[in-house]
Amino acid sequence: MKPIAVASKAVRKYIMSHGEKASFRSPAPLLARGVFDAVDKPVSDRFTAGFGKEKIIPPDLFKKKYYIAGYGPYKPATGILDLPFAHALWLDDNTGRGAVVFVSLDVVGFMNIDVERVRGRLAAFCAQTGCRSVNVMSTHNHAGIDTMGLWGPLPRTGKNKKYMEIVFAAIDKAVRKAYEDRRPCAAWLGEIEVEGLQEDIRLPEVYSKTLTRVRFVPDDGSREIYWINFAAHSESLGGKNTLVSADHPCYLRREIKKAAGAETFYCVGAIGGMISMNNDTESPETTMKLGRDLAGFALAVRNETKLEPVINILRQEFYAEADNSALMAAARAKILEAREYGLGWASLGVGLKTEMSYIEIGRLRLLLLPGEIFPELVYGGYLDADHSRAAGRDGGRGAHRRHRPGQRRNRLHRSAQRLFA
Repeated sequence: MKPIAVASKAVRKYIMSHGEKASFRSPAPLLARGVFDAVDKPVSDRFTAGFGKEKIIPPDLFKKKYYIAGYGPYKPATGILDLPFAHALWLDDNTGRGAVVFVSLDVVGFMNIDVERVRGRLAAFCAQTGCRSVNVMSTHNHAGIDTMGLWGPLPRTGKNKKYMEIVFAAIDKAVRKAYEDRRPCAAWLGEIEVEGLQEDIRLPEVYSKTLTRVRFVPDDGSREIYWINFAAHSESLGGKNTLVSADHPCYLRREIKKAAGAETFYCVGAIGGMISMNNDTESPETTMKLGRDLAGFALAVRNETKLEPVINILRQEFYAEADNSALMAAARAKILEAREYGLGWASLGVGLKTEMSYIEIGRLRLLLLPGEIFPELVYGGYLDADHSRAAGRDGGRGAHRRHRPGQRRNRLHRSAQRLFA
């Protein structure tokens, strides 16, 4: 047996032993069932929306080591191409139930334990302003600073506590700016098929080409807000890059601001396994062009429909089985910061607590999921056992299968309904 296999087996045995003890001594507590905060009809004919942003860059970037996250470990940042930000969207349907806050971060990922910290820091503000929900997401940016811990000088964590304080403070400021920016508005939903900008680099070839845009138009004619969702990794700069950047979403935002005067709140869809931007070269110039090209599609959305001002939310915490012994070992070594829970039914005996949220904004349906879900789990089109084996033998050349979202668009919606039922 090869040394790596021996080490892997030993690590797995250690995690399983720990999991058995944890599930016996301190089993995971039962989680409360989520309550669907919903109304059927709007009270007002207007939303209230506001936008805020704050940069997330350390002032001592050139004096201390901060690690670019998303590819291999130990890649210290050497400069800045553009500034990553925390963006916040304040949204209220004026039904009297309170506002909802969405935060989008130009980082590779954000641990659930840190989402809880964000909510804790904003608790007094939310009580004062009547905010009923805070939701944090990442653009899955592969050119930002490590916020998870996996990309540092292993076996030490790459997650810098002082930098995390900068991120937390930026989120707080962005949310408060969004609150101060709020104004009555109409919300217009539209979408467009994006051709030629994505690729699925692993089989099966399944992904959505749809760019979805919600355009918030203030009654006073002031600056609009674009909320854009698109399925692609933010990794156009490539694995050799050492410059801090927000990757192509930065240049999408800049182009929209230049062309329409609007601020942009950007988030990603189903991108796992693995949906990337289709670029021939990995360079700042290519990244900038991809962002501008994607903005061109976002600006070309037509045939919009008006959204009714109703925001309904169902948030459910759940335990996810941890079956990756290497990542659980990283958690045990404090490389990753995550709380472990004893789960007798799990293969390693342990799991992590996370959450998902189902949100209705008028007729728009959103499902906020942890991690980066595989599109074939959302839309269908995954390989069967025989084709999966063929893909493993020949790299997928004999198992090519393409599927585009169509009649099965509501598959994930139905699955979520079963989970929340």
